Amino acid sequence: MPADEDVSDIDNSQDGPDHTVRAGADHAGWRLDRFLSRSLPEFSRSRLQQLLEQGAVCLGGRTIKDANHRVKPEDVYTVAVPPAAPALPQGQDIPLAIVHEDKDLIVIDKPAGLVVHPAAGNPDGTLVNALIGHCGPGMLSIGGEERPGIVHRLDKDTSGLLVAAKTERAMASLAKQFANHTIERAYHAVVWGAPRQASGLIESQIGRNPFDRKRMSVLRSGGKTARTRYQVLEKFGPPERPFASLVECRLETGRTHQIRVHLTHLGHPLVGDPQYGRARAAPRAKTPAEEAAFTAATEFSRQALHAYVLGFQHPSLHKTLRFESPWPADFAALVAALRGLSG
Repeated sequence: MPADEDVSDIDNSQDGPDHTVRAGADHAGWRLDRFLSRSLPEFSRSRLQQLLEQGAVCLGGRTIKDANHRVKPEDVYTVAVPPAAPALPQGQDIPLAIVHEDKDLIVIDKPAGLVVHPAAGNPDGTLVNALIGHCGPGMLSIGGEERPGIVHRLDKDTSGLLVAAKTERAMASLAKQFANHTIERAYHAVVWGAPRQASGLIESQIGRNPFDRKRMSVLRSGGKTARTRYQVLEKFGPPERPFASLVECRLETGRTHQIRVHLTHLGHPLVGDPQYGRARAAPRAKTPAEEAAFTAATEFSRQALHAYVLGFQHPSLHKTLRFESPWPADFAALVAALRGLSG
């Protein structure tokens, strides 16, 4: 499986026509997802929960998205199942910021907002679709048809450098380097507050949160070993209580959401992270610069994480390639605004 890979629990095998189900007296008070699961056994419960989230379930013309909605006798629910998506990703003409390309591989500077590979909720418009459109349908044979050429991934709202393989040889070589942790990967992150230690190693077991399968978390047992080295590069605000800080993170392993989970575990979640962090209350601004800094941080629209260094051994040239990506405009503006805080 590609490094940093999300695992989908969604079963898409039962897409087809609409379904209508009526609740009986014995269903009174049931959770809607439980009722639908019992009434439509051909669907997995996770698939029905996905359909709920997508607004595909209606009661008398009213869309119901809450899985905890309580069923009443004689309620009639319609489940509108979308048609099955194409079995294979399709090439699309999506602009790519190409940092390097040769016959073996391609290095992309991924913008925030671009999903890496098709999945539930993002059937197309992904980096995979763009790669097939740019490199040709031959990409489909590289490493698997669902995620062709993808050796590792970045979260949708993480920007920065990513390498994809164009040949099976390159795929095998890069996958081995990721597995052996010899790939150089460095990220810049803006976090709330500042770690007490200026640098250190965060080491833990990471796995799916037992109470929320969409989140990862540090586990006392189970999961996979994860190691992140960090260094505080800059603090913003009073030295005794910084409002935020710029941190460099270097991955020694590649687990799903590793940096986001580890920094949250350290007590300093990423600015703008809707899944693992929350906006901090801003102190009362004394100057226009402070007002601008607080606003920039509390209203930042994505997790403030950028993959700025990527280095690896080229599969054919047998030399090390190393790339650096400048901060995207939104990240640079955030740091510039935070530098306006008085120290």
